[in-house]
Amino acid sequence: MTRDDVVNTALLAKGRVLGLGMDCAGLFVYICGALGLPHRDAIGYPRTPFGGELERQLDGQPSLRRIDIGVAEKGDILVMRMTKQPQHIAIHAGDESGYPCVIHASEMHGGVVHHRIDELWRARVVRAYRFEGLQ
Repeated sequence: MTRDDVVNTALLAKGRVLGLGMDCAGLFVYICGALGLPHRDAIGYPRTPFGGELERQLDGQPSLRRIDIGVAEKGDILVMRMTKQPQHIAIHAGDESGYPCVIHASEMHGGVVHHRIDELWRARVVRAYRFEGLQ
């Protein structure tokens, strides 16, 4: 599996809601399913995870390992703090025209979106994960 495989799979969901209730975790589950990666699909977690729940869920994923934010690159998972705690995940989409980009499910935009990581988005990133065996 390559970094392009992860990003291209995430881009297949761009602009639409695949299935009922696609959220940022749903995008992760979709990517894992499409690429045949082992994963645990948590059900019943709160809309805004708290108390470290999002990180516990990601730490327990059999296909992920935590990495330093400074080495995150195309195809990696970025964990973001939207308010006080990590509550959102996005796929690092690589650099485009010299700027890093992300793909994520956005309630505000009504589906999966792809955009540049500006200073506000960069400040939100608090953790990063990499798929095992990613090349």
